[in-house]
This record gives sequence, C-alpha cells and structure tokens, in this order.
Amino acid sequence: MSGKVIGIGGIFLRFKDPKAMNQWYEEVLGMTTNDYGVLFSFNANNQTKGYLQLGTFPVGTDYFGDRSQQYMLNFRVDDLDAILLRLHEYKVLIVSEPEVFPYGKFVHIMDPEGNKLELWEPKDRTFDSEKQMEMR
Repeated sequence: MSGKVIGIGGIFLRFKDPKAMNQWYEEVLGMTTNDYGVLFSFNANNQTKGYLQLGTFPVGTDYFGDRSQQYMLNFRVDDLDAILLRLHEYKVLIVSEPEVFPYGKFVHIMDPEGNKLELWEPKDRTFDSEKQMEMR
C-alpha cells in the first residue's frame, strides 16, 4: 500500500536562540548543522541514504501553529498524493496547501487533539549533494 508514513523526517523544537543552539550542537556535540538545525543521515535501505532533521526554530515561530505546541513532528511518507486522498476520506484537517521544494513535497495537518504535524515526501539526494559540498 502506498500513501503511508515510512519514518520520522524531523523533530522541530522551539528555542530562544536557534543560532546559538545550532552552534552548541555543532561545537559541543559534533553534529552537522544547516540552515534548519541539525541534520542526521541514516541508511534508509541497502541502496539509499535518508536524512532526519532536528529543527531549531525561534520560540515565537508560527510554523507549529498554536504557541502552546512546543514541538512538531515531521513524518516521512512514501507518496504524499496518495496519503492526501486518504486524509480527505477520513476528514483530517489539512492546514496548508501541499508545497514542493528541491528536497521534497510537504503538507501540514492537525491530529484529532489539535497537534500540527508535517508530512514530507523526501528527495534525499538533495541532501547528498549538500553533504558533499560541506566536505570540500
């Protein structure tokens, strides 16, 4: 069945000073940072590499929706168009139009308790080239 969650794509947290947190994660913990926070790579299967983002967002961001929501989960999906059809069938509140970027397609939804979630159909190869540029 296509149109399902296949893993975690990211965990996004609110910080008073996201830039300082990125620097701390890089300098103290030796993590790879980018414009969105901290990037982790993993083997999605024997042939491809996947990525997970620890997103460092400002405490006042509206990206998560309600300010009381301190974090937002990003789920990797295998077919965003297929899952959107199922979301409509189940009358799930879709709070953003699907967006397409070089690194994949995204949409935001609300779970039954009002938590905003992000669904991402990734194009991990974009991050592969980003990692190669960092190594130069």
